[in-house]
Amino acid sequence: MSTKILTRQTASIKPAEVEKKWLIIDAEGLVVGRLASLIANRLRGKHKASFTPHVDCGDNIIVINAGKVRFTGKKATDKRYYRHTGHPGGIKETSPAKILEGRFPERVLIKAVERMVPRGPLGRQQMRNLRVFGGTDHPHTAQNPEVLDIGAMNPKNLINRVSTVAKKAAE
Repeated sequence: MSTKILTRQTASIKPAEVEKKWLIIDAEGLVVGRLASLIANRLRGKHKASFTPHVDCGDNIIVINAGKVRFTGKKATDKRYYRHTGHPGGIKETSPAKILEGRFPERVLIKAVERMVPRGPLGRQQMRNLRVFGGTDHPHTAQNPEVLDIGAMNPKNLINRVSTVAKKAAE
């Protein structure tokens, strides 16, 4: 009796075989955590069938209007970010609302994505594929980025202040 043995091999792509796309995301009104998790998955390449854990197979992502992201509930004022100066007693804290009102509001989104990407050389390489801008202008129009509409993927991804105010007024 001859039996056929079915074997499957895991496809492992090489860095030269990776096809990278350019995507642009308008972050105005989007929820920070949901947006950051979708960006982190795209940067890693986990949305592709050819995902290989040890290869940078993710896309290049441009985020505009990063200063207009939103938090749900009271997280904008109650959430705390900590950092340390390196000196004794040098722990500093701040809230997302202060950062969003400050000089570099895009840092809220960059740090959220950075904490979702693996630490190490590969994670640092994948973070180089992320470009975040506080306004609508960006220097990457020559790459012809495709628009990725995160707000249309799930209604929970988008916070629309006008509709919530209108609902409260109607009640």
